[in-house]
Amino acid sequence: MITKCPHCGKPVPVKGIGRKPLGIPVVFVCDAVQAHSTVSAAALELGCSRGYIYKILKDAGLTVKEAKG
Repeated sequence: MITKCPHCGKPVPVKGIGRKPLGIPVVFVCDAVQAHSTVSAAALELGCSRGYIYKILKDAGLTVKEAKG
């Protein structure tokens, strides 16, 4: 994708537009899930969405029950 520079007007190639990944380690996610009774509360503590927690756990091969230990 090519976009125009707002300062000089020249075309600038862009790989992708979007948010940068949060990069929260699985250990922190598991600790937050264990410390709180709900995934929503853990997500609030970590500053991410519930879906992000489920995705991180799924990528690590874990479920919420397994993460709660």
